Amino acid sequence: MGENMRRALLIDCCIRKKESRTARLLEAFAGALQEDVEQDILVLDEENLSCLTGAYFEQRQKLLDQGRLDHPRFRYAHQFAEADLVCIAAPFWDLSFPALLKVYIEQISVDSITFSSSHGGLQGLCKGTDLVFLTTRGGVYTDDPMEMGSRYLDALHVFFGFDRYHCIAADGMDMSRFDSAAVLEDAKQKARTLAASL
Repeated sequence: MGENMRRALLIDCCIRKKESRTARLLEAFAGALQEDVEQDILVLDEENLSCLTGAYFEQRQKLLDQGRLDHPRFRYAHQFAEADLVCIAAPFWDLSFPALLKVYIEQISVDSITFSSSHGGLQGLCKGTDLVFLTTRGGVYTDDPMEMGSRYLDALHVFFGFDRYHCIAADGMDMSRFDSAAVLEDAKQKARTLAASL
């Protein structure tokens, strides 16, 4: 990577693959990033992610107790913490996003890598300035209190230490009164504009 290159981590949780409308948003965003941004694409369903349960959880806790933060178990956390900007693409799912993304978030939430905790409270340790969330929704959920995915990631941007949070959502994609193609195209243009500004 060049001396002045920045690194963008693009997290793909578009579980419908080629049929995914959210994936089209991610493609638009990635294609508009500035030339000095090197892209790392992490496709979550191609990773061997596991929930933190049983022996898997116990191993993690033992490594943390020993201060072994260089263990491969923490590679996702280091990758996330070292990115200059992070973009997460995931569809609206059960009022939030697919569980796979939450499993990933558990993997990157590591004390002394992505955040620190002390008697003074929590402090984000991530290098990144901007956390971006791209999503598509069958109904209209922007500003709806039932929508939990964007609200959760907005809170996480503070927890991890990012300066800014951005959400671009294509709402109403499955509603007959909406022109879904036009809605998606508008969201793609917003994604391009945002990417070019970062």
